Amino acid sequence: MNSKLFLTAILVALIGILIAINGIGILSKSIFLDNTEKHWQYLKVIKAVDGIGPESFAFDPLGKGPYTGISGGRIIRLDENGSQWTNFAVTSSNSSTQGVVQYQIEGAIGPESLAFDALGEGPYTGVSDGRIIKWHQDQRRWLHFARTSPNRDGCEGAYEYDHAAKEHICGRPLGLCFNKTNGNLYIADAYFGLLKVGPEGGLATAVATQSEGIPFRFCNSLDIDQSTGIVYFTDSSSQFQRRNHISVILSGDKTGRLMKYDPATKQVTVLLGNLSFPNGVALSEDGNYILLAETTSCRILRYWLKTSKAGTIEIVAQLPGFPDNIKRSPRGGFWVGIHSRRKGISKLVLSFPWIGNVLIKLPIDIVKIHSSLVKLSGNGGMAMRISEQGNVLEILEEIGRKMWRSISEVEEKDGNLWIGSVNMPYAGLYNYSS
Repeated sequence: MNSKLFLTAILVALIGILIAINGIGILSKSIFLDNTEKHWQYLKVIKAVDGIGPESFAFDPLGKGPYTGISGGRIIRLDENGSQWTNFAVTSSNSSTQGVVQYQIEGAIGPESLAFDALGEGPYTGVSDGRIIKWHQDQRRWLHFARTSPNRDGCEGAYEYDHAAKEHICGRPLGLCFNKTNGNLYIADAYFGLLKVGPEGGLATAVATQSEGIPFRFCNSLDIDQSTGIVYFTDSSSQFQRRNHISVILSGDKTGRLMKYDPATKQVTVLLGNLSFPNGVALSEDGNYILLAETTSCRILRYWLKTSKAGTIEIVAQLPGFPDNIKRSPRGGFWVGIHSRRKGISKLVLSFPWIGNVLIKLPIDIVKIHSSLVKLSGNGGMAMRISEQGNVLEILEEIGRKMWRSISEVEEKDGNLWIGSVNMPYAGLYNYSS
């Protein structure tokens, strides 16, 4: 067997074991001295419940400890028996997802993006079977609003909770945004490109499917300049489709693009190319720049549209995980949905591109394996509100429970945070004001 292939197979097994463990551990050693040399006597794994990431350790003047910081802003201490961790301190006033109300979706999963119309009704969201649905407050249920594909054969029923096999037929609406002037809903569908549908819903029509002769392969997110009607959107890869989204990351693909569509001229212009999984986009309040999430590199970029910096790009923030969508907050700054944290194993794989390239060539369904591991993982969802300068203003994170995974977007409206996810069968509502 090829040595690289053998090493990769071992890494796959290790990744599966490590991700499937619910909790975290540190290596605790008992040391004895023999001719001034230290020897390992045993290894002991001590789980720290509801957290990950014990990066640094310290002992107090009395020799008690160790103390370590973990996710969720907590500092924990090992008890005197060395058997369990106890909370010692917190470093932030982060909100948790306790108290989130679930709005269950029938027959589908993955309310990726959330949008409200000009009347404030909604939210509207796209789900895994290709539908766009609308939350009806009076009836307290989701109602069908629109679809991106004329073909609905086999899109429901047997594929109730796993529509990935027919996404290319049924469509997969991701980013949503209303033009508040004419009421049109613009849709970034992963397979059918940029579409729009009128205020009454129904079958959406395509407005753009390619640019510069290159077809869209993975149309993802969008935002609209309400003063001009121009739509800014991303195509995450020119090589891979959404059903192979893990390959975009593992291969180090850099064929993603940021583009704009002008409804007045019906022209698409490429603003940026050679991007690593460009995902969420959000226009600044003054329209001077766009914030862009680059998923593979775990960072937020700023692309200047106006001022003397027009046409230039800069790094705004480096994030602890893989970002998805970005939405402007009415309280200032931007909400960034974070799919999952970038931890040790993922850092290792991304640091050595050949590992990822071998993985995607193995005769295995890497997307399905990844999905299963995410479900087994004890990691909760996470979102961050950052300032225009990239400073962290607020963190929303689930600790310990499995109600929220793979947060894709946070839409803030009227003191509430609406939470979307690519994997869960419901959208969430968190009352921020309370």
